[in-house]
Amino acid sequence: MQEGQDYISNLNPNSLEVVPCYVEPSVIGAPVGACYQFERLGYFCVDRDSTPERLCFNRTATLRDSWSKIEKGMQKG
Repeated sequence: MQEGQDYISNLNPNSLEVVPCYVEPSVIGAPVGACYQFERLGYFCVDRDSTPERLCFNRTATLRDSWSKIEKGMQKG
């Protein structure tokens, strides 16, 4: 970060990705910071702005997709 700049100017403009998904009703009312794995999407934690009417999760880690790399390698050869 350069002197005189705030951290926002250094953020990747493509870092915000909204992914609509379906979740089990049991996560309604989950406490802030509770962590879950969403199938095929990655690991998420409950955002502080989440409400029972509008759940909001932050992705903390993506899933490795080793199989797609293997498939691509098989198609080339």
